[in-house]
Amino acid sequence: MIEPSHYLSNTVKDLKPSGIRKFFDLAAGMEGVISLGVGEPDFVTPWNVREACILSLEQGYTSYTANAGLIELRNEISYYLKEKTNIDYSPKHEILVTVGASQALDVALRAIVNPGDEVIIIEPSFVSYASLVSLAGGVPVSIQTSGEMEFKLQPAELEKAITEKTKAIILCSPNNPTGTALVKEELERIAEIIEKHDLLVISDEIYAELTYDDVYTSFVSIDGMAERTILVNGFSKGFAMTGWRLGYVAANSEFLSAMLKIHQYSMMCAPTMAQYAAIEAMKNGKEDVLHMKKSYRQRRNLFVGALNDIGLTCHVPGGAFYAFPSIQITNLSSEEFAEQLLLEEKVAVVPGNVFGESGEGYIRCSYASSLDQLQEALKRMKRFVQKRV
Repeated sequence: MIEPSHYLSNTVKDLKPSGIRKFFDLAAGMEGVISLGVGEPDFVTPWNVREACILSLEQGYTSYTANAGLIELRNEISYYLKEKTNIDYSPKHEILVTVGASQALDVALRAIVNPGDEVIIIEPSFVSYASLVSLAGGVPVSIQTSGEMEFKLQPAELEKAITEKTKAIILCSPNNPTGTALVKEELERIAEIIEKHDLLVISDEIYAELTYDDVYTSFVSIDGMAERTILVNGFSKGFAMTGWRLGYVAANSEFLSAMLKIHQYSMMCAPTMAQYAAIEAMKNGKEDVLHMKKSYRQRRNLFVGALNDIGLTCHVPGGAFYAFPSIQITNLSSEEFAEQLLLEEKVAVVPGNVFGESGEGYIRCSYASSLDQLQEALKRMKRFVQKRV
């Protein structure tokens, strides 16, 4: 008998399982649970998008596409990015269709990171960032942000974190898990430091369609940043296509060529029928996106207002569909709060510490649920908190 652990990569052995999935799996085994845990739209993919997929199957479009994706889809992505960012990305040389934004992040990091390179991550951050940096051979370097500053990156903190080994920074705006969205002036201050230290940026803009109060500004729109930014986006959140696993990356041709090589060997191409569906989403999905955005904004206002009334202090998130309230009045850790809330009141949330040290004392709640479910969850959370204060 062999001992499998002797053969495993040390990097993989050191990776921690996703803290989000831990609580999702716990909740899945219980009846009557209201889940505010997993960040997934509660909308079904619009019918016209599903119909485009069905039609592609009926017409027999089941073969591989070009490695970079269908040129028709890359054209649509190029039009979309021109409208949103005012940057002209070449469909042939500067856009790559990936298996979700997650794979886009993976190939982006593997394309630019050498062993020992440092990549800065802004915490609280999406759980995969640090692990993907490590898997690429890099060293994740965290900058902690505070609730008092609405979890916004402060330029002085960025300056302090940069060393001679720093290669890149990962930005996510609107942010998962905090919902924080950076406005143009804030991005410009970050861009000055990026240019000063000759760094690269991976800009995760998966929640770009879900910005509520300010005009969305892509990081590539900031002067001088397009050439040093790898833009990551996809169809999961804004277009309610999580299970379709379709994303894309846009960057200058040299970066894109490097990422395409990795994609060729590891994935071949994104699912063909999903690509045909995405073409339809890009061409005729604007009204559906606006409808979903309006609904999320209504839910945000109700949910965040009620959290503050309960005593769980929460800033108003500028985008995405997450609230990140403080639970410090309960004197419970994030893990304790989430576990006890699930067991006692059957409401599933994610402890903030899974998103980094600065997430301790907070929880992440997804308000991508129906208003009825959100209102019932709030009743249960209020009852839970009142027992502890």
